[in-house]
Amino acid sequence: MPFMISFLSGFALSASLIVAIGAQNLFVLRQGLKNEHVGPVVLFCGFSDAVLIIAGVGGMGALLGALPQVAKGFTLAGAGFLFWYGVRTLRQAMRTESMTVAKGASVSLPKALASVAAFTWLNPHVYLDTVLLMGTASTAQPLPLRPFFAAGATSASFLWFGALGYGARFLQPLFATPKSWKIMDLVIGCMMLFLAILLLRQGL
Repeated sequence: MPFMISFLSGFALSASLIVAIGAQNLFVLRQGLKNEHVGPVVLFCGFSDAVLIIAGVGGMGALLGALPQVAKGFTLAGAGFLFWYGVRTLRQAMRTESMTVAKGASVSLPKALASVAAFTWLNPHVYLDTVLLMGTASTAQPLPLRPFFAAGATSASFLWFGALGYGARFLQPLFATPKSWKIMDLVIGCMMLFLAILLLRQGL
């Protein structure tokens, strides 16, 4: 069935792009480990990807490709945010007070959504993957089958973020001590700073 082939093509391409370790995935994982606002964060990531994928399949990829200054602006803004968040996370890891899953540094729902929004919409690679690449790949599909391609791609996104956010609870025994959380914050902080440097080099 042609529509299933298009659906699976979109699913496979999206899955191959989204599983790469990045700031957004690390944030979703951390919220899952804390069991804090997991549903809203997962839904926000999934719907954001859906909007971008549909835009790319609809032709916005060509428009963004013609406006390199817009991409540069997102790159520099994303680098600034990742640098700030990386420093903040490293400072948190250096604090002396205990940090456990139950008593972790909680954030309100608006702050959690604001953070994941920044990780999503200020990341230039999300536009490269979802809008430009997915949009270009969709042109290989016949026009009537492109909605099925987009549906497959968005399905992979929702499935991945759901698995990452809700599956993190199985790792909670590994984070039952303050030391484990400090190590994780150190890793996340260093990763954020590394990604910020990469984006800054790309933007300049």
